[in-house]
Amino acid sequence: MSTGPRTDAVPPAAPAAPVTAVLVRLKLSLLRNGLRQSGGRRAAYVASAVVALLFGVLQLLGFVLLRGHEHAASVAVPCAAVLALGWAVMPLFFPSGDETLDPTRLVMLPLRPRPLVRGLLAASLVGIGPLFTALLLIGCAISVAHGAGAYAVAVVGVVLALLVCVALARAVAAANTRLLTSRKGRDLAVLSGLVVAVGAQLVNFGAQRLGSSGLGRLDPVTDVLRWVPPASAVDAIDSASDGSYGVAAAQLALAAAALAVLLRAWSRTLTRLMTSPDASTVQAPDTAARRRTASPGRRRLLPAGRTGTVMERSLRYVLRDPKTKAAWVTSLAIGLIVPVFNALQGTGSVYLSCFAAGMLGVQMYNQFGQDTSAFWMVALTISSPRDAYLELRGRALALLTVTLPYATLVTVLTAALVGDWARLPEVLGVSFALLGAMLATGAWASARFPYSIPQEGYKNVAPGQAGLAWIAIFGGMLSAALLCSPVIAFAVWTHVSATGDGLGWLLLPTGVLYGTAVTLLGLRLSAPRTASRLPEILTAVSKG
Repeated sequence: MSTGPRTDAVPPAAPAAPVTAVLVRLKLSLLRNGLRQSGGRRAAYVASAVVALLFGVLQLLGFVLLRGHEHAASVAVPCAAVLALGWAVMPLFFPSGDETLDPTRLVMLPLRPRPLVRGLLAASLVGIGPLFTALLLIGCAISVAHGAGAYAVAVVGVVLALLVCVALARAVAAANTRLLTSRKGRDLAVLSGLVVAVGAQLVNFGAQRLGSSGLGRLDPVTDVLRWVPPASAVDAIDSASDGSYGVAAAQLALAAAALAVLLRAWSRTLTRLMTSPDASTVQAPDTAARRRTASPGRRRLLPAGRTGTVMERSLRYVLRDPKTKAAWVTSLAIGLIVPVFNALQGTGSVYLSCFAAGMLGVQMYNQFGQDTSAFWMVALTISSPRDAYLELRGRALALLTVTLPYATLVTVLTAALVGDWARLPEVLGVSFALLGAMLATGAWASARFPYSIPQEGYKNVAPGQAGLAWIAIFGGMLSAALLCSPVIAFAVWTHVSATGDGLGWLLLPTGVLYGTAVTLLGLRLSAPRTASRLPEILTAVSKG
């Protein structure tokens, strides 16, 4: 028997797959597995893809029709800048839309920053967003390209602009990874509805201004943006069409330099994330002490007893609970945007300021839903209709703490923009009466039609409770309008009747008294029902 060393051949190791290919396949697998989770998610993805692609194709056709227009570049260049802005801010508001946005999930893998950057950049080009962006950039290029040289520049310019957009999104997401995975990051995510609402109003306002004054108003903006990447890559196509190849080369070089800077910053951020500990949860030593010393000062401003405690709890929900904060901020923004933007467009009325009171009055509906399963602690403190009345009164007063000064401010601002100071007292009276009616119906709807608000995700209603939400909100709003009808009828009478002319100022005290009386009556009627339905309310609000 031989005693020499064994010489069995060891099979050669399989060659490692390129990191870029692996990350692209990972992105495709995440998309595929996400669609397999449920039919609803699959249907939502397909619907959003169809809508995005349809909108992208329509925009592409619009840019094709714009080809040859005198101010085509004045539309294409700002469009590229707006696309880049969208790519920069969307990761902050939709961090869960792409699982690969969080590079710390790859921290245990032996990856170098440069291969990781290349792989993640290639993976970022997979999806609906990059395809939509590519369609718009191609449309921008077609609208300003004239001649073979311009088309050659267009190929490079579109690729550079797309890569700058994607790299910008990745750099911003990597730099804010700690924020996006914290509670403040979730707060930003639920505020995405506000961004959409404000953005829609701004787009509408801008479209109306352009429709009335022409595309020439964009020329000064274009003169600045043509040197700002990635818009400079699009304007390089227009420069090449005019024969200014030196300017086109400089603009392409500027976009390439911006891409290099973004990739460098992204790589440095990845290195820091992969090698440094997460200290985002470390609290400063004096933070807790500051909070303890700050609380009594605020507490002294509130009423004593249960009312002050309930008010403080409700206001803390507004400041700390992501869903409650999102609802409040969205209502505050839209309540201001609608009357102010209409006034700026010359189509406004001071009566549109009542929209602010209506938007904030909706926050009274489903008061117990924001407590979720923790409502059991509130239920333990309610043993009689009197306790339920104090609970509802405290929540209503917390809402009035913000709503009354805000509705007054919006009304005064709208009257100043419209120039109709004479109707200020009557509009304030109608706003206060409407707010009182919504508080009354909101208290009753909170007891009769409670529903749960999920803490995770973007849904504001638990599955199976959508009908309750619709009944509570829209039924309550219709009931509030009916309750407020006497004051509205009084306001109409002062305008259509000769005997009522000059009596509009009476609407202010009338609205204050009527709103106060209706609120107190609604709270009184809702308290017994709340006290008798505590188990049902707890069951309804605990489903999320």
